[in-house]
Amino acid sequence: MAEQLHIIARVLASPQEVDANAWNGLLALQSHPTPFLRHEYLTALHESGSATPKRGWTPRFMTLWDGDTLLAACPLYLKSHSYGEYVFDWAWASAYEQHGVPYYPKATIAVPFTPVPGTRLMARDEESRALLVQAVCQWCESQGVSSVHVLFASNDDIRTSAGEGLMLRHTVQFHWKNESPTVPASPASPDGNNTPPARYASFDDFLASLAQDKRKKIRQERRRVAEAGVTFRWSRGADISPDDWDFFYRCYERTYLEHGNPPYLTRDFFARMAQTMPEAWLLFIAEKDGHPIASSLIALGNEGNGDGTDGLVAYGRYWGALERVDCLHFEACYYQPLQWCIEHGAQRFEGGAQGEHKMARALLPVQATSAHWLAHPAFAEAVERFLEREGQGVEGYLEELQGRSPFRQG
Repeated sequence: MAEQLHIIARVLASPQEVDANAWNGLLALQSHPTPFLRHEYLTALHESGSATPKRGWTPRFMTLWDGDTLLAACPLYLKSHSYGEYVFDWAWASAYEQHGVPYYPKATIAVPFTPVPGTRLMARDEESRALLVQAVCQWCESQGVSSVHVLFASNDDIRTSAGEGLMLRHTVQFHWKNESPTVPASPASPDGNNTPPARYASFDDFLASLAQDKRKKIRQERRRVAEAGVTFRWSRGADISPDDWDFFYRCYERTYLEHGNPPYLTRDFFARMAQTMPEAWLLFIAEKDGHPIASSLIALGNEGNGDGTDGLVAYGRYWGALERVDCLHFEACYYQPLQWCIEHGAQRFEGGAQGEHKMARALLPVQATSAHWLAHPAFAEAVERFLEREGQGVEGYLEELQGRSPFRQG
């Protein structure tokens, strides 16, 4: 940074200290933008009381400036615990404690409560991204922060982080692609570009691509929900009514309370989403005897395909039910969203963290990666050895899962 005297690093206590157009404009330049890194989303997390210092999320956003131009930025949080991250480092914290070394506060470059892979290190070019990583680590070291964790990062973020000496950690998620494996790929066009894979024409077309046992199981599960008298309706964006948002929150809150925890997100957060980012939300409501009994909320975003076009991506986020119906969770969280994705041409549905059971619904394993920097040399060496062993296990796990395709063969 010393040689880049015209570049100024500023650490901010709130996303509102950055102009929304500047932040969102930088996000739009990235290879893997998601709606969760938008200025409106991050602001809502803080202003609604969902991600605050009281809850263990103290914002210290790192930004790099060339005059009035925002060159690079990332959402940086000082954490007093490891909840709401979904990349589990409790064993690391325990090892620090056993040796009398403080692990908290640590720093995370992440979207609170959101295990969705995407850009974390926004930058105008590779050089700016590398400077951003350097600035974060230097600032954390100067503040006595134990470590930096870049969670669910994009490929660009990982490449830069690894180049700056951060250690990589891998995990597995399950995503569905709107690509029919039963339709042969089209040959390359005369200009050398490959034609995109064929998408499913209907949910029945999707079912036809699955192995017989998987297809039979899905039909049985859907039939149980229908025979229980449950129907579904969906609303998107501004068409989601305040009453529907209220009902959704009742379901969402109950799911957390049933597991003995208060919900991460407040009702005010979703009110702000309805006001500032309505286009990013799709709500399914299950009804029985004319009354709503369950709901699932899906986030929507657009992702560049590398050919100048955008592709619709759906992200499974939250669900809850006020009445128990056999297989209702699968219908609300997988089958209804997948059917919607097929009918509306979405290119991908990300089902969220963990869950091998998702493979039976044709959500296939993908690798998600985070990057880590530890200030303490001895602990950094120990964690590096651990990550090497863990990485071998994840690699083997992926190979095992990839050999269990839900699609019919031949």
